[in-house]
Amino acid sequence: MTTFRERLVPGVGTALALILLAPAVALVVLPLGFPAAAPLVAAVVVTAAAEALLFGLTPVIEVRDGELRVGAARIPVGQTGEVESLRGPEARHARGPGLDARAYTVFRPSIDPVLKIEITDPDDPVPYWLISTRRPDELAGALAAARTR
Repeated sequence: MTTFRERLVPGVGTALALILLAPAVALVVLPLGFPAAAPLVAAVVVTAAAEALLFGLTPVIEVRDGELRVGAARIPVGQTGEVESLRGPEARHARGPGLDARAYTVFRPSIDPVLKIEITDPDDPVPYWLISTRRPDELAGALAAARTR
């Protein structure tokens, strides 16, 4: 049973920036002497493929079946401890100078809030997970609810 699910899709600015790929591809193809429509077709195909990859490969955060899943990583919720929601300067510090190199991280620059989730398994070398989420309170609540089950 899934109690939380979020896809970390890129921000609108990133998607719009990819549109600038179209004129660049057209300018590259134009001098190659293909028929007149080739630069336009190449620009559309390459830009659409880049957008599809960008959105298709975004990580998913889930709390499901007693596990926290972030991208390909999974951990039983029973091995998670204290959860801390960070925003603004605190989040920037946690992602930068305050980051432990052993931490598992999945964050996106377009998403400000991060959730710091302590890992309590003594055999796990990872001290915590630091995850971008647009809904930190909801994710923290889903983790707490899954731990009590």
